[in-house]
Amino acid sequence: MKLVGVIGSGIMGAGIAEVVARAGIDVVVRSRSQATAEETRNQIQASLQKQVVNGKLTQALQDAAMNHICVVSELSGLKNCDLIIESAVEDLPTKKDLFEKLDAILDPDCIIATNTSTLPVIELARSTKRPDRVCGIHFFNPATIMRLVEVVRPITASDETIALANEFVKNCGKEAVQVVDRAGFIVNALLFPYLNNAIAMFEAGTATMQDIDTAMKGGCNFPMGPFALLDLVGLDTSMAILEALHAEYGRPDLEPRPMLKKLVGEGKLGRKTKQGFFNY
Repeated sequence: MKLVGVIGSGIMGAGIAEVVARAGIDVVVRSRSQATAEETRNQIQASLQKQVVNGKLTQALQDAAMNHICVVSELSGLKNCDLIIESAVEDLPTKKDLFEKLDAILDPDCIIATNTSTLPVIELARSTKRPDRVCGIHFFNPATIMRLVEVVRPITASDETIALANEFVKNCGKEAVQVVDRAGFIVNALLFPYLNNAIAMFEAGTATMQDIDTAMKGGCNFPMGPFALLDLVGLDTSMAILEALHAEYGRPDLEPRPMLKKLVGEGKLGRKTKQGFFNY
């Protein structure tokens, strides 16, 4: 992969772009406006600079990484890419429309990947005339720190596409696991029933949120408790994942808990809004 396009100027888009640039691969970040595109570039630079200050990165390596990054506001700016990683809003109609537009402008050999955490990759593949060149490449938040990447294979993907996706992940210094295209893939399918049940436990008055978090850190050696993790992921994202899992599997433990719905309805989405289960 000589040129990778990243669509999305949020936390995930910026994080993925930073990972790709750190790997010495040219990356084009596309946002819907030039202003937000430039803001994403500044966000990446600030992240790298923080690592320089903390002694985790040299100034030369920061400069080299930034030289691999450019930003655009038009999809046409991605036309020469070998791989696209879409990290737009977690909404299937929006993603399908985006994949249709990308399919029309990209070289036929370009792989179009989605960073979705739960949506069916096959639906995105069918939105294109290259279903064999579509897969999931699911980075975890924060992408710059988390080593795991899920490579998701819809039934339409070719062996070559999956092999190239795995090679790309390895070249980025990450560890790939392969999974078929089922809601939640591996991690979220196992993680979110646990997170939802933690909310149910609090709603039932079993323990405080703080004590539940402390118990799971101390008793299971988890780096953070369920409520802190929900706030980190984002409560809107968490609710969307649970809704997708519930629609796919129909299990009662996958229906978003009332407290989660209430907080999302109030716009308290976790760390990104400074309020969620906890205040920041």
